[in-house]
Amino acid sequence: MTAALPCLALALALLCALRTAAEVPVQPGFDTQKFAGKWHFAATVSNCSVYLKMKDGMKSPIATISFTPEGNLAMKLAWPLPDRCQRLELLFQRSGQAGHYMAAQEKRELRVMETDYSHYAIVHETQHSGQQPSTMLQLLTREEDVSPQLLQKFEELIPTVGLTKAMLAVLPKSDQCTAAIS
Repeated sequence: MTAALPCLALALALLCALRTAAEVPVQPGFDTQKFAGKWHFAATVSNCSVYLKMKDGMKSPIATISFTPEGNLAMKLAWPLPDRCQRLELLFQRSGQAGHYMAAQEKRELRVMETDYSHYAIVHETQHSGQQPSTMLQLLTREEDVSPQLLQKFEELIPTVGLTKAMLAVLPKSDQCTAAIS
């Protein structure tokens, strides 16, 4: 019986983690017009193996977000790399609930968990490719600087999505890609 206790505890922990991932909230009354515009990635936390290898050398990407007439989310990203600025364009289809989007070709799911529209947004992303799905939580800010209070709020959310603080990268500012996103 005593040997079964650790297995039971592990099973319960996994069940809770799966339940938590399934219950990621979306910003109530999400307003696409207020959310559109330029965002800086201030902090990111993820269990993605590629991210974990690169996180200590990453700099803050910039994104411009807009919405199509159908309500889909279009994101233009400028990602600072050591020798250049990498540009990406992503399109997420609205899933039926404003603030919840899917990218079918990449098996990605994006949810705007919380935002005040003018200062910050917390975005949850799941990618279902390969054996193990990866989870990412991102803190976006309108300005490049992030307040200690906002960073603390973000850090408190990390365990609620099944991630750890060891996976966190607070991304340093970079003006390397500013012209690429304007």
